[in-house]
Amino acid sequence: MGDGKSSPNPSSDGEEEVRREMPAKKKVVVVMGATGAGKSKLAIDLASYLPCPIEIVNADSMQVYQGLDVLTNKVPLSERQGVPHHLLGTVAASEEFTSKDFRDLAIAIIDDILARDRVPVIVGGTNYYIQALVSPFLVDDVVDDITACSLNSSRELKSVDSCAGYERLKEIDPVAANRIHPNDHRKINRYLSLYESSGVPPSSLFQGEAAKKWGRADCLRYDCCFIWVDAALPVLDRFVDQRVDCMIAGGLLNEVHEIYKPNADYTRGLRQAIGVREFEEFFRYYFSNTMADGTCVCGNCSAYNSEDGTPSSINEYEEALEPNFLEILNSNDNNLKVLLCESIDKLKANTRKLVRRQKRRLNQLKKYFGWDLHNVDATEALLSMPCCLL
Repeated sequence: MGDGKSSPNPSSDGEEEVRREMPAKKKVVVVMGATGAGKSKLAIDLASYLPCPIEIVNADSMQVYQGLDVLTNKVPLSERQGVPHHLLGTVAASEEFTSKDFRDLAIAIIDDILARDRVPVIVGGTNYYIQALVSPFLVDDVVDDITACSLNSSRELKSVDSCAGYERLKEIDPVAANRIHPNDHRKINRYLSLYESSGVPPSSLFQGEAAKKWGRADCLRYDCCFIWVDAALPVLDRFVDQRVDCMIAGGLLNEVHEIYKPNADYTRGLRQAIGVREFEEFFRYYFSNTMADGTCVCGNCSAYNSEDGTPSSINEYEEALEPNFLEILNSNDNNLKVLLCESIDKLKANTRKLVRRQKRRLNQLKKYFGWDLHNVDATEALLSMPCCLL
């Protein structure tokens, strides 16, 4: 019995022994924050402060796709200061890329970075991507198990409008709806399909042992240093508006013009990005106006049939010479000009809404899961720095 003294907490010695025997968690840095707060620049700047070389893993659900570099605000190669970036513009624009896909790819990349004695820095505003990566529990895994055992698992929900689907989920299970992104249409449909086929509310997946594991800081896959880049909402709103103006000047409209298709599916792939659907009405009118008179409003287009003003082949939209859309803002075509200005205002308004959703979600992560988010106030930086640098 040793010296005869009893431990004040007999179980503590055993728990401490278990902790000593557990392998140390791998260390990663996670830079989080709302759109426009300056996450990308801060992550790159970390290369000057950390003792080991860093490599950045993108965790933005739209920046993973190829294309729309201006709209999605990808960091140009010339501004990366030699820091390697992963999962940035690597996924085909039409591909359905889920949080589960992100997790599986990112884990392998992080393991490779650590094996080379470098520091992985996860950067992005898509919080459910980051949750999927750092938490050992992913809802998609449980849904897969349940639907695989369901007699009606092959049943699909057809012709469900994306907005209506999310509203329907909020009605039947507001708890589950609050845990996913309104634009995560695949998961919305999976949850609705699960409910329709089995009657199981999706939020039931968050009960029992699963609820204990999901998202809790003491159960995370990595030893995470969370950095929350934040700023006052009025400052972020002003910066978002300025950044949209910079994007318009930098070619955003030409990018969207290249992927525009009438009646396209805006619930999959890159077309989900904020800044695509907002210009649908403008481009619909633009193309109908172009086809009506057989000429391009802001340039010379030879791709149209001069007799009836319609494209002479299905690919003629892509073959037409790129117009200068900025001229519309100074043109005398009031209808086009009004539609364009309204579309730009929609983009700004929806981006401001996204900022608020992201900030709310970060507060939830901090409050409900006990994530220790080290706050970095970027208010002064946003006030003093040109929008093109963040």
